[in-house]
Amino acid sequence: MKPYDIINYCLKNLDGTILVESWGERGIFYNPNHIWKRGVYVLAIKEKDGENDKGYGLNRKDIYRVNLGLKRPTFQKLFGPVPTRPAAGKVVDMPYNFTTINCLLPHPVYAWMGWVCILNPSESAFNKLKPLIQESYEFAIEKFKKRM
Repeated sequence: MKPYDIINYCLKNLDGTILVESWGERGIFYNPNHIWKRGVYVLAIKEKDGENDKGYGLNRKDIYRVNLGLKRPTFQKLFGPVPTRPAAGKVVDMPYNFTTINCLLPHPVYAWMGWVCILNPSESAFNKLKPLIQESYEFAIEKFKKRM
């Protein structure tokens, strides 16, 4: 799969979402009627390492990472206890190789918030990811409504 396939899937299937490109990533935000400048994150695609998010091999040729935020119980079911927040520029203390391709992993920096990621998902892996994308979307709607 390519990043635009994932973006197109989200924009087509998740009502009220928009694409925002910034900070070296493309984000899908829940923002019906463009009420806010961005909205609430549903999913982000990152294609290069950043200052506080580096060392994960995103600067390798044709590597990208899909990131999404889940509810705490779902994260815990998948990966166990939510880790503590790492220091700026550091990675969470979890026993994973965050450069592994096509494997659902805790997010290397934002796992403490319940975020997960996958590098270069295959079509099969993406199909398995769809229920988690749906959860992230529904979670974004909840957060959006709380802010209104």
